[in-house]
Amino acid sequence: MGIPTNIKTLLSGQVVEWARIEFKETWDAEASLKTICAFANDIDNWGGGYLIIGVRDKQGQPDSMPGVPPEKIDAYQKDMLNKCKRIHPEYMPITEVADYLGKKFLVVWAPGGSIRPYSSPKTMAKDCRERIYWIRKMASTIMPTEVQKKDLYELANNVPFDDRVNHQASLEDLNLTLIQQYLREVDSGLYHEAGQKDFVRLCRDMNLISELPEYAKPRNAALMFFSLEPEKFFPYAQIDVVQFPDGLGGDQIIEKIFRGPIHQQLRESLQYIRNVIITERIEKSPNTAEADRYFNYPFTAIKEALSNAVYHKGYDVREPIEVRILPDRIEILSHPGADRSISIENLQNYHAASRRYRNRRIGEFLKELHLTEGRNTGFQKIIRALKANGSPMPIFETDEERTFFLTTIPIHEDFIGLNDTLNDTLNDTLNDTLNDTLNDTLNDTLNDTLNDTLNDTLNDTSNKELTENEKHILNAIRTDPSITVLQISELLGTSKATVQRAVKKLKEKKIIRREGAKKSGIWIILR
Repeated sequence: MGIPTNIKTLLSGQVVEWARIEFKETWDAEASLKTICAFANDIDNWGGGYLIIGVRDKQGQPDSMPGVPPEKIDAYQKDMLNKCKRIHPEYMPITEVADYLGKKFLVVWAPGGSIRPYSSPKTMAKDCRERIYWIRKMASTIMPTEVQKKDLYELANNVPFDDRVNHQASLEDLNLTLIQQYLREVDSGLYHEAGQKDFVRLCRDMNLISELPEYAKPRNAALMFFSLEPEKFFPYAQIDVVQFPDGLGGDQIIEKIFRGPIHQQLRESLQYIRNVIITERIEKSPNTAEADRYFNYPFTAIKEALSNAVYHKGYDVREPIEVRILPDRIEILSHPGADRSISIENLQNYHAASRRYRNRRIGEFLKELHLTEGRNTGFQKIIRALKANGSPMPIFETDEERTFFLTTIPIHEDFIGLNDTLNDTLNDTLNDTLNDTLNDTLNDTLNDTLNDTLNDTLNDTSNKELTENEKHILNAIRTDPSITVLQISELLGTSKATVQRAVKKLKEKKIIRREGAKKSGIWIILR
């Protein structure tokens, strides 16, 4: 078996928080069983955790790494298998023998269970009949209080939506290529096995499907990330980027909708915002060698706010994530609102530490892909980015019923009114050009322009002759005509060779062509 990450990533503490990892120098059956049981109970919906054997612990972080003697690996695994049978209800973690720095380590992945609460014996004594519902708090495994025990029982009937089994879907709805791309990107040991391994076994090792061997159905999170069309199962699981150049009451609206696997639509929408919306200003000062550089909106703040919206959205709510681009601000709206453990007053004061998370699996996947960071870090990261850019502070809003969450990021003060000036100049230029063109009795140039615009708008490359991969590539080219094949592969999270093959087919279909040099040229969309 394998785990969906790698030991180097775990030991860095940059993707999986230290509180979700426990280190043991050797296999300690009693202590380790308690930890596995606590991770399975996952009282805060963090997504379970990892136990790494062969690493000496120092205040919750790795100290020295003696490793596990190769001759003891088999004995440790057999004893773990026997001891985990004492967890009730039945629960079995996933283990992997990892090679790192010339030594061997035993990595145990214990994801949050679907039939919690779980209990294990208080001690390993043969006559011990007392069972404890162990839980994890911060970096410690503890016995629950009566209140915490009550919480566990309430969670038994409330499996997070993203971790539930989807009975309307089948394994055919999961795409092996998307799974392989993910495993390659996170550098999982499973990547090298994925092509040869039985598909059901692979999905089970990644905890993507139901646990019953006779009833293999995908979990919701698996469909969100590894289905080509997750909107079939989660209507309006999409990101709408809507520009209002004249404000909310204006006549002009420019809308761009991003669909597909949620990590891909997040990346594509961020790339679109970066290319189309974000503007840099450079001011040179005679007194300093370096120029002052700042943006209308710092990209880091936008990325963090939109990533948080994707992470915390309720995918059982039929509402899209909406990004509104207004003349003086960007609003990011998602549904439902913040957890009730976060008060409206705390939101206004930028103190938002959620006690429990809505989507434990989505957060896990996004963090592995470096699209989000540690828990309860989003607000502060947005604030730091805005302060560094000299921008006004953000506004976070929800309502008493927690039906929505709205993040407002104000434009940098030096850009206020700049859009109006640019629009006036652009309109004057367009009017002059249009008059000249009309005086030439709507010549071929205008016809060609209108036809191209009409084709782009109506077609939107939803052409049936295109594969999903070709559609994504075409969208990337439309967003940035100067984008390179390497940049497309990084944007889509796929290999350069895969993009090159798809580009070749698009050229053969006479849909695109490249003009100019490889690095400085541009793409031309022919139809």
